[in-house]
Amino acid sequence: MVSNSMANISVLILTKNEQQDLPGCLESVAWSDDIHVFDSMSTDDTVAIAEGFGAHVTQRDYGACKLSFGGDESAHRNWGLQNIPFKYEWVFVIDADERATQDLVTAMTEVVCAPKGFVAFRIQRRDYFLGTWLKHVQASPYYMRLFMHQKLRYDRLINPVSIADGPVGLVSGFLDHFPFSKGIGFWVERHNSYSRAEAQQIVENRKKLAFFSFKKAFAAKDFNECRFHQKELFYRLPFRPLIKFLILYVGKRGFLDGRAGFTYAMLQSIYEYFIVLKTREMESPFVK
Repeated sequence: MVSNSMANISVLILTKNEQQDLPGCLESVAWSDDIHVFDSMSTDDTVAIAEGFGAHVTQRDYGACKLSFGGDESAHRNWGLQNIPFKYEWVFVIDADERATQDLVTAMTEVVCAPKGFVAFRIQRRDYFLGTWLKHVQASPYYMRLFMHQKLRYDRLINPVSIADGPVGLVSGFLDHFPFSKGIGFWVERHNSYSRAEAQQIVENRKKLAFFSFKKAFAAKDFNECRFHQKELFYRLPFRPLIKFLILYVGKRGFLDGRAGFTYAMLQSIYEYFIVLKTREMESPFVK
């Protein structure tokens, strides 16, 4: 059962067949008395585990939008924020393969009691692979996961960008992430699906003649605006897979993460190559 609340924070966990990782995630957020599991029609014991823990379960598929990975992820998340009956104004979003550390819980409790005008907060995530914290090789370790749910929306088909309607702060503590908990094969299979959605996003942006600004890519004060222009710039570069490897392994000093850093940088460059190939395929006049 869910223990007594330490903070006036609702918890939102997004799931799809997460019977393996969900129990540990639920234990890490047991401090909240308002835990919601937003499930994408799991076929395993995910829902039973959530209900047994005392969490509120909302199930929803992606409706008419059926992309390779399930659907329009940002639209799905926006629906959840608008329709799930959260008890509290502040919502903490976490995935089943993530864990909220005690230091993070303490820090979140403090900032929601005195937000100082902020409507959302970014949290530093520690990704683990081969028993190693990928401290250097990650492109960005900060994610907007704590926010007033009326003040946030998501954009993009896949890997949604969080857009806050107001100032965004930074909260201390770590959110631990175990992206390879189901094995490398699962990671590759999932990212093979993600690459198609990324390619589709690129093609749509090109049809809309999406522009980019060198200045905004590196100097924009808003994190999401900066990230958008960086992505648009990156999509136009030749030899993107190689460039991505060099950025992560050399530029970000991923070599300091040892074998785990090298392997992760290689996997990310392969993922980028999947995107390149599928973008070419979608834009080819010979492919229907």
